[in-house]
Amino acid sequence: MFRAIISEGGTVGFRTVVAYTPENMNTWGLGMLGRVFADRTDQGLPPFELTAVTETPGPVRTDLGLTQHIDFGLDRLLQAELVVLLAGDERPAHPSPAVIAALRDAHHRGAIIAAFCAGTYLLAATGLLDGRQATTHWSLAADLATRHPEIKVDPQHLYIDEGQLVTGAGGISGIDMTLHLIRREHGSTVANAIARAVVASAHRVGGQAQYIPAPVPVHTDDERIATVITWAEQNLRRPLTVNELAARAVMSPRTFARRFKTTTGTTPHAWLLTQRLNRAEELLETTTLGIEEIAQQVGYTNATVLREQFVKRRGIPPRTYRSTFRRQLHTPRTGLNQIQPGNGQDHSSDLRTRE
Repeated sequence: MFRAIISEGGTVGFRTVVAYTPENMNTWGLGMLGRVFADRTDQGLPPFELTAVTETPGPVRTDLGLTQHIDFGLDRLLQAELVVLLAGDERPAHPSPAVIAALRDAHHRGAIIAAFCAGTYLLAATGLLDGRQATTHWSLAADLATRHPEIKVDPQHLYIDEGQLVTGAGGISGIDMTLHLIRREHGSTVANAIARAVVASAHRVGGQAQYIPAPVPVHTDDERIATVITWAEQNLRRPLTVNELAARAVMSPRTFARRFKTTTGTTPHAWLLTQRLNRAEELLETTTLGIEEIAQQVGYTNATVLREQFVKRRGIPPRTYRSTFRRQLHTPRTGLNQIQPGNGQDHSSDLRTRE
């Protein structure tokens, strides 16, 4: 769980993003970052600046066997507010002393450093993850844990937030990790808008399982689950229960809960809690509604219940979140060192509660 620390005249919200590209870099990862951080200022979204760097500027071979020319070197890390380490094919990673020093210096200055899939090996090699939790692609987790026993490797999470250090699983979870960071620092409205632009799920919690052991066939049950999800999103102000959702899906509550988790990777209760809090964040960011009214809009009986759940998720009460967000909205980020790690976990995973 993170907490935003607002220094005088400062703000939370990275704008300068640097992608570190190793040899045989993952092409999909760089393309994904390009889409997520594309210029959408005409839509009122933050002006992100994405730069790809490598240790020695010039041609870098990709995992597709093609060559990508990278113009910038490690000096660009001096300007980075967010550094994303792309995956290469070297396992374990053996970065040069220059690369390790540049990444450790960026971390020391307060930059966020994120890595997903095999990119976690590179972050592990810096020593910054020692004593912390981290994740990677489930198929690499055992090897990473063996090579780096000082790291608490958890193969179950989509991503793990350790404040300035964030790690993600493989493939599409790179988008989940990146959208999580955007939501964390720029708010739900910005994250949801970017998710819509890249046609991605707006928010999958970090504690959600990386994969389902058996392929999930697409059949009428899945279609009914999807219909219920759409309806529930439009009716969050109602006191929705699993029994009511199951009835709409024409299933028993037990069957519905099982099919829902198979389809989405989380429980109906946890999903509802996440959707209510996502909507509460949007209303706090974009309206002047009172906290009591927002609580009712998202399905809570009163502001006290909303406050309790919001503090668990954001670490601050709704009113403080709103005032902080508005103070940040149009203020350039003047310095780093504004993220204070909490207890080392993404508390969105705490949503896995009983039905």
